[in-house]
Formats: sequence, C-alpha cells, structure tokens
Amino acid sequence: KSQIAGRLLSRSEESIDATFFGRRIGEAVGRCGRSVKGPDACRLVFGEADHLPGLIVDRYGDLLVIQILTAGMERVREMILAALRGAIQPRPIYERNDASPRKLEGLPLRKGFAWGQGETGLWIQEGDLRFFVEVAEGQKTGFFLDQRENRRGVMGLAAGREVLDCFCYSGGFALSAAAGGAAAVTGIDLSAEAIAWAEQSAELNSLSSRCTFMIGNAFDALRAFDREGRRFGMLILDPPAFTKGKGALAGALRGYKEINLRAMKLLAPGGILVSCSCSYHVDAPTFLDMLRAAAADAHREFQLRELRTQANDHPILLAARETQYLKCAILEALD
Repeated sequence: KSQIAGRLLSRSEESIDATFFGRRIGEAVGRCGRSVKGPDACRLVFGEADHLPGLIVDRYGDLLVIQILTAGMERVREMILAALRGAIQPRPIYERNDASPRKLEGLPLRKGFAWGQGETGLWIQEGDLRFFVEVAEGQKTGFFLDQRENRRGVMGLAAGREVLDCFCYSGGFALSAAAGGAAAVTGIDLSAEAIAWAEQSAELNSLSSRCTFMIGNAFDALRAFDREGRRFGMLILDPPAFTKGKGALAGALRGYKEINLRAMKLLAPGGILVSCSCSYHVDAPTFLDMLRAAAADAHREFQLRELRTQANDHPILLAARETQYLKCAILEALD
C-alpha cells in the first residue's frame, strides 16, 4: 500500500473544483515551452512538478492521454475531465489508468476513452521525423516524451557510425540516429509490437535501408555480438526501470552495471555510449559511480561528454526530488 498519507493541492483556502483544476492546468500548459499548438506531442501536466500531484496529461496531436495515479485525484476525476475540456478543448481524451502505482492506492486498473472517441494509433511529428504511437498498448502513455532532447542529442552524434540501440521500443533513438546520418542502425527490443511500430516509422521516414530491427533480449544480444567480434561506433542503452523501490536498489545496480559493461566492451575506439536510467531511486551520483565501476571492469577509459536529464516539459520541482528521475549519460571511449 502507498506510504504517502496525503498530497498538497494548495496552501490557500480555496474551493477544489473544476475552476481550480482549469486554472492549474492552464498554468501548467503555459510553462516550459509547452503549447497546445506547439509540438505534435508533449507533456502538458507533470504531476507534483505542476502542483497537480497524481495527474499526468500528455498530448498527441488532438488526442489527450491522462493518467490518474492517486486516490485523491481519482475522487475528482470528473472535475479534471471537465477542466481539460474547458482549458484545452481536445477532441477525445483517453485514460491510461492501468499503471501499477494505482494498485498501491487501492484503485482499479482501467483504460479506454474517458471522453469522445477516436483512433488509438496515430502519427506524431518530432523535428523532421514522424513516429507511430499506440496510446492504448504502448509503454507509458504511448511514447517516451521525456527523451525528446536526448534523441536530438543522439542525432547530432551519429553521423557515419554503426549504431546499436538496445531496448529500442518503437525506434525513437534508432531513427534519430539514422536521420543524423548513421551508416547503419540495429534496434533490439523484446516486444514484437514495438518492433513492428519501429519498422512502420522507419518505412514512413524512408530510413528502412539503414535500419534493422530485431525481437530479442538485449543482454543476450550483447553477449552474441561480443562472441562475433562485432564493434559499434555508438551504443544506446535505455532500459526499463530496474527498480521501483529502495529495497531492490542493489540488484538493480548489478543489472545496470552488467548491461553497461557489456556495451562498453562492444564500442569501437572513439565510440559513443548513450546510457540512460529512468529510475528515481538510482540518483545521478550513484548512476555515475556505476558507470565508473563498469568502465574499470571493461578496462576502458571514457570521457563524460554530457549528463542530461528529461525534456523541459517534464519540469523538476526542487522541493520534490522524485520529479528529477531521468539520467542520460553520453560517454566517449578514449582508448
């Protein structure tokens, strides 16, 4: 069960109603370069960071996807829906209330259209690329919006390199690398659905000739590539969170170290490793310590070129450490 007894919505005496939520949502949309007329896909409300704890709102074109993760927000669900219709005027609203935190709050899991109807599979534009997104069956609300700026960073480093993208999901990093001029890109993911979406997007963006996608286990694939003597100019690791609690931190760090160690061994001299962790419980200093240990065991020397975080539509509230969760380290092999 949840260990959090209560969450603060306001420090003032005011009515918590549709007007309140409409104002808060309007304020959130106005922050961090968000816009209902801006990028095709962005996060409009990021929970506690936008003073709306337990509420996530993502926009994919004209479709809104919401997640309500706390019992308090569940009680005012209808107010939230009314506020969204008034403040943003979307066509349909889809709810992905099938996330595991709801179980801790004693809430049922459900998904479906909360208002209106429409297609759950759609195309979004990110820079010059178009990606297929399935909001009903995809991870999170359909796409990893928090990695937007990091995909752009990969695009700027990929030219001429052979790239391996592990845990590639629907091809966000892989296609960004290809669009950045990579010589060849291989993407690996366990999900057959995600691989099919990646292949659709590669074809639409005329990148299929340089992109190969495989269904498989990333750990096994890295071992196999090492046995074959393969080497890559860029290797991308964006695994799912290996831990969702402090109790499993030690095991998670072992998993992170193993996958990074194997990746480091596969990098060509001068190669780039893009290593990510989306677990809040693995903070940035701990993450860097893990990378140092992996590099030592791999007998490789690396320079940390950048340590990046989530896109700015996932703002960080200084008073809530949990809102800073994504680490994206860009390392260059010096040997």
